[in-house]
Amino acid sequence: MKYDYIFFDFNGTILDDVDLCLKLLNTMLINKGLKSFEKENYKEIFTFPIIQYYRNAGFTFEGYTFEELSQWFILNYQAASLNCHLYPNVINLIKELKLKGYKIILLSASKIENLIEQTNHFNITSYFDDILGLDNFHAYSKEQIAIEYIKNKRIDPKRCLFIGDSTHDYEVASKVGGDAILVTYGHQSKKVLSQTNCPLIDEIIKVREFL
Repeated sequence: MKYDYIFFDFNGTILDDVDLCLKLLNTMLINKGLKSFEKENYKEIFTFPIIQYYRNAGFTFEGYTFEELSQWFILNYQAASLNCHLYPNVINLIKELKLKGYKIILLSASKIENLIEQTNHFNITSYFDDILGLDNFHAYSKEQIAIEYIKNKRIDPKRCLFIGDSTHDYEVASKVGGDAILVTYGHQSKKVLSQTNCPLIDEIIKVREFL
C-alpha cells in the first residue's frame, strides 16, 4: 500500500451539512440587513479561515464581532446538524478501507466534544482509529492538529492521504507533506477546488481508484 493513514474531513465530506450551513449563513445575513446567497454562490465564497468566508459573504463587523457571529452559528448548528444525513457510500468506503488495513482518522476543525456528539449520533465513532478536533492537542487550527498528531505518532507523512471538500484540506496535506483528494460535492465549488491542481472526485467511492 502506498498509504498507511487516511484522514477524512467531516463537514461536507462525510456529513451533508451544506444546506444547513447555507441556511444559517442566510439567516445571519438577513438579520444584518445583508443580501442572502444561493447555493452555487455560497460554494464560491466559502473558504478558510472562517473570518475570511464571513467577509466574502458581506459581513463588515461594524457593530458586531466575528466572535458573536461564530457563537450564534455554533449554537444553532450543532443540534440541527444531527438532522442532516451522511453522504452515500462514505461509510461503506471507510469500512472497506479498514478491512484492507488502513488507519482511518477523522480530522475536523470542529470542537472535539461537538464532533464526538455527531459521530455518536450517527453511530460511526467506532469506524475511526482516532477522532481529531479542536482541543485534542490544545491546537487552534486543523493544520496544527494534523502536524501534532503525525509528530506524536511518528508517522511518515508521505504515507498519509487526506480526503476533504475544501482547498484547506489540500493546504493541510501539503503542509504536513502528505497527499490529498478533494470531493466536489461539499462546501466549495469544483472551480474553486481546481485551483489546487489536486485530484478531484465527484463521488467518494472513486477514492478506490487512487489506492
